[in-house]
Amino acid sequence: MRVSALSFGASSLGGVFHSLKEEDGIAAVHTAVDHGINFIDVSPYYGHYKAETVLGKALENIERSRYYLSTKVGRYGKDGVNTWNYTAQRAVESVCESMERLHIDYVDLINVHDIEFADLEMVCKETLPALAELRNQGMVKHVGITNLTLRHFKYVIDHAPAGTVESVLSFCHYCLNDDALTDYLDYFEKQGIGVINASPFSMGLLTERGAPAWHPAPAPLQDLCRKAVDYCRSKGKSIEQLAVKYAASNPRIATTLFSTTRPDAVLQNIRWVNEPLDEDLLCEVQAILEPRFRDTWLNS
Repeated sequence: MRVSALSFGASSLGGVFHSLKEEDGIAAVHTAVDHGINFIDVSPYYGHYKAETVLGKALENIERSRYYLSTKVGRYGKDGVNTWNYTAQRAVESVCESMERLHIDYVDLINVHDIEFADLEMVCKETLPALAELRNQGMVKHVGITNLTLRHFKYVIDHAPAGTVESVLSFCHYCLNDDALTDYLDYFEKQGIGVINASPFSMGLLTERGAPAWHPAPAPLQDLCRKAVDYCRSKGKSIEQLAVKYAASNPRIATTLFSTTRPDAVLQNIRWVNEPLDEDLLCEVQAILEPRFRDTWLNS
């Protein structure tokens, strides 16, 4: 897949971060595709099926050849309760259900979602082989894994049948406050595995609005990120612009996902990525964040 450097994450279409107007979310998808973004990522977990449902409405009016679609298996939810199921049977059922919600007849990339919650042996021996069989049947084109805990990527790639995993999706590990993903790029390249970077704003830490109340980052890291936001503002700059440009500037990373339900925010992110990186501001912000650089947290 030849993907755009900036990609559309559809988690916001499920109301994951903030409430949304459905028509705005649909317009945001159309705006992204109309302005050159050709990779869209979603999951049945986002909004407990809502994101896929809204995205499906948006995709009905977009020619299939204009985008690559990525969704996931393993993590779900209903009535506000999160659930996990990484069995082969549920994975196959989930792919079929996602295709119905999305109104598509094949999935470009199917991922095992958030493998840090899974029995990794099951992922290697059951979940991934089931998805590989769907790939053999043509129902899905490519197979990948997503995860917060970076070391799990290597374990699964090393222990799954050779050639099964074609891509990884990492989030919050290539952004202004954490570049730990770079430690694994040599390994991924040797394995011929594509790299997707998600959450250039570190799930809201690197934004004017600030992190949501549920954000799992430790308080000292949140405090430093707020200090960096305030510093950028004092210089008449936007930390969001710096964050998305930095995240999308590494040529070894295939694409960087951002999520919004606002068409104007889609256009703004595209403009920011096409502008030069402010190297001086980058150094100043990195100095602020250095005491907590690469601090991470447990997923939830």
